[in-house]
Amino acid sequence: MSDLSNQRRLAADLLHCGEGRVWLDPAAEEELAEAVTRDDIRSAIRAGRIRRKPVRGTSRVRARRLAEERAKGRHRGPGSRRGTPESRVPRKDRWMRRIRVQRALLKRLRDERKIPANVYREFYRRAKGGMFRSRAHLLSNLRLAGHLSEATA
Repeated sequence: MSDLSNQRRLAADLLHCGEGRVWLDPAAEEELAEAVTRDDIRSAIRAGRIRRKPVRGTSRVRARRLAEERAKGRHRGPGSRRGTPESRVPRKDRWMRRIRVQRALLKRLRDERKIPANVYREFYRRAKGGMFRSRAHLLSNLRLAGHLSEATA
């Protein structure tokens, strides 16, 4: 095993990469040991005895596995949380999620003629005022007010 550090250094300079990315053919070790000039190294590169290794990236395997787990609800406990509940799901996002579902329900009930337009308008305004916690809460209020039967919606 001869010392090829000088050849590696010259090759790195010619290949425009670091010494760690220079591959020297182990089968042509004696031949490379005799290559002392830059021209010798150039001809070894042309012959394929010296090559530049590809750039190594960061593996995404672990990141993908963690993302899969998180999709299942794992790794979401109090010890993994950074930021307040407000910053994790902003108040506005929670509101939009809730109001869109409620408005879609009201619209469907009105279009299917299960509630008249004036009841739709009244409950639309109540929903806008934040009166209902959820779609189920809105439905129970409609039933309590006598606008829907138990079997409907």
